Amino acid sequence: MKMLNPQQKSRLARQMVGSTNRWRFPRDPFSGDLLALSQMFKALNVDFEEVLKNPDRLCISQIQKIFSENFKNKTVQSGEADVILECLGFKWELHQPQLFQSETLAKLYLTALVRENANPLRELEKLLRAQSSSKSKEQTPVKKMIISLKINDPVVTRVEGCTEASLSTTASPAFATALKNLYMSEVEMNVDDVLGVLASAHILQFSTLFQKCVLLMMSKLTPSNIKNFYLAGCKYKEQQLITACKEWLEMNLVPLVGTQIHLRKIPQELLHVVLKSPSFPKKCAFLDRDSGHSFMPLFLCLRLDGINKGKDLEELRHINFFPEMWLARVAANHYHALESGGDMFHLKDLTTQAMRYGLLFNQEYTVYSQTIAIYGFFFEIKGIKHDATSYSFYMQRIRHTDLEYNSVVCEQSSMVSLRAERLVRYEISAHTMVGGKWQEFRTNQITQKFGLVKPSCRSHTLKIQTVGIPIYASFAFIFPIS
Repeated sequence: MKMLNPQQKSRLARQMVGSTNRWRFPRDPFSGDLLALSQMFKALNVDFEEVLKNPDRLCISQIQKIFSENFKNKTVQSGEADVILECLGFKWELHQPQLFQSETLAKLYLTALVRENANPLRELEKLLRAQSSSKSKEQTPVKKMIISLKINDPVVTRVEGCTEASLSTTASPAFATALKNLYMSEVEMNVDDVLGVLASAHILQFSTLFQKCVLLMMSKLTPSNIKNFYLAGCKYKEQQLITACKEWLEMNLVPLVGTQIHLRKIPQELLHVVLKSPSFPKKCAFLDRDSGHSFMPLFLCLRLDGINKGKDLEELRHINFFPEMWLARVAANHYHALESGGDMFHLKDLTTQAMRYGLLFNQEYTVYSQTIAIYGFFFEIKGIKHDATSYSFYMQRIRHTDLEYNSVVCEQSSMVSLRAERLVRYEISAHTMVGGKWQEFRTNQITQKFGLVKPSCRSHTLKIQTVGIPIYASFAFIFPIS
């Protein structure tokens, strides 16, 4: 009789639970106790005979409780493999205990077990006994099970740096990394390969690896990968990755992404969510924070007074980028201008402080105009094409009754000024590209009282001759104190 050392004796001992005479596995790997295996199936409410008849309908998580738990502390297999996986043109040698970490491979294995054996439960018991037995001459040889998995996902099958001729002899590094994780808990993963590993983990239904990939992606977001990581989160409905991408972009849209070519790659729906979200903590606007102080001179150059719609100011307040004092000052200036009949006492210099509106005059236009409303006054800015090279641009005051009832301007401005005249200082300019160089045309700075009838309702006209198209026309003005 072969003597067992204390460690072996402890491992093979059966343990009784309570007064029910129910036996259970010790914490060590499976000891080959088939009675305990049967009782363990019953304890988990698993009809294993029925499971093996319908492997596609089984709950793999229940089987994983049995096999993965028993083998989680087992030394990495170094013996002969008992499963051959045919995938991506290669044969991968695997071991049955590690294989059960993947729901996909577990189902394929059980399906093959039913297909190739008259008594699959007995064959499984043989495999378990072989796995738990020590290496000896008496060890029963185990028949290798062959399973096949087809993968068509290009994210998995892509092999970087390989020619078409060498592709058939080169394994997918992403899939190889995924299989390596069946055996090792800490596998170094390159962030450039993580999308392929994530896709492999999804195909294998290898949940621990999938979550490991998600956590790596969340910690390695950059302008160059934000798009693909976000799309991966949407594809696999991984909300924590989607949220991480959104929050990262909220913080980095201006300082990082906005200065790089990657901005054009950002999915429109993600950009829309970010731009409408409160990007920064409510307690402090971005420009008031230490990280935002360096951007203060840049944003002080913005003409925030040109934002004269309450809805737009509210959007800026919601984003929480600008200091509250800035937006409060803009709102106060508009309020005082309204109270003063439109006088913009806070704006003095037409060059640096003017309200500006523009027209983009394209080749197909003969006449193009837009209507603007400010402090109850309505103006039409207009461009006319006279012939192939002749254009004119001007602005004119119009009555509110001349507006179409359902026009955008009518909807946005419910206020009407009753003043017959409005003093305006303005300048009209136009720019176009000809032969790779910009042509510039402009009027002088003109101060004029605009009435409601001709000729006082119409500005001076900027007339130009050019072959350039399109033409960028700009109308800059302020309402001086009158």
